[in-house]
Amino acid sequence: MPAHTGSAPLRDAAEDAPPHEPDLRHHGDAEVRGAEGALTDLTDLAVNVRSGTPPAWLKARIAASLDGLAAYPDGRAARRAVAARHGLPVERVLLTSGAAEAFVLIARAVRARRPVVVHPQFTEPEAALRDAGHDVTRVLLDARDGFRLDPAAVPEDADLVVVGNPTNPTSVLHPAGVLAGLARPGRTLVVDEAFMDAVPGERAALAGRTDLPGLVVLRSLTKTWGLAGLRIGYVLAAADTVAALERAQPLWPVSTPALAAAEACCAPEALAEAAAAAGEIAVDRAHLLARLGEFPQIRAAGPAAGPFVLIRLPDADGVRAALRARGFAVRRGDTFPGLGPGWLRLAVRDRATTDRFVTALGEVLV
Repeated sequence: MPAHTGSAPLRDAAEDAPPHEPDLRHHGDAEVRGAEGALTDLTDLAVNVRSGTPPAWLKARIAASLDGLAAYPDGRAARRAVAARHGLPVERVLLTSGAAEAFVLIARAVRARRPVVVHPQFTEPEAALRDAGHDVTRVLLDARDGFRLDPAAVPEDADLVVVGNPTNPTSVLHPAGVLAGLARPGRTLVVDEAFMDAVPGERAALAGRTDLPGLVVLRSLTKTWGLAGLRIGYVLAAADTVAALERAQPLWPVSTPALAAAEACCAPEALAEAAAAAGEIAVDRAHLLARLGEFPQIRAAGPAAGPFVLIRLPDADGVRAALRARGFAVRRGDTFPGLGPGWLRLAVRDRATTDRFVTALGEVLV
């Protein structure tokens, strides 16, 4: 894949560069499964789904929807709920089977001569584009710059740009103004905000904006609400873009239980609960970073804004294996373009879990 780095030099290739093409299909759930694919009893720091979810009230809403399974799914109420949550007309909303489906729809339905994916980030956008036959240009952000995005690094002729905010796995939150500056006529700007509801006040969100040409915002309800197994997300975009993406969907792509969850998670009480959870995550993340700071050989990327942190340390793969033997699953970083074998991603958990993890980490790093 071609890479464009703008004026900023890449970090030392001998220190960080992956020795081979990263596995774009590797995801954190693989870290918590055994050889036969069954879930293990490992403490999960590899998957960025909030622990202790879904809450009981949401399980009850989903369970109540099962009485309607004989009928085909009707997404109108959920679509109205999402639209109201963001102050948008319903024609600017498309419900999807998780945000991952949205990347496939974009790859199939959006015509692009030069698609660009800003890395390191969630790998499914590039994988979907490649599967659809696109030649993808990578913009590789630099660890020495804190993985911050310089808009000048994005080729001017890019007519499709994909960027995460806050970005998985770096946990960097790009300012809204920086991302808004990438929008222009003739370009589709896809901003993956799957973790934005974990940011207090959603302070860099573009969801709900209608003044930026070509803006497509993706949201996921699976992270904050613990619905990865249910698959529910949505797209916010101009009506014509939504219509084009909808034409690329199969019939009834979102199940009745997932639609019930979407409607429930957009209610005012749910939004208040999510906001409170975002505040708790920020406190727990600060505790995790403080404890990691006890180890001089560990460097955390940052400042972190998401429900996960990215760390760099010697022999990261060996550390990952040793932690697994001690009951902790963490996410390898070398499958993300722009990262090498020296990186691991850690999900933010409660302080007691973090303290247990740090004890195990201390045993590994002696």
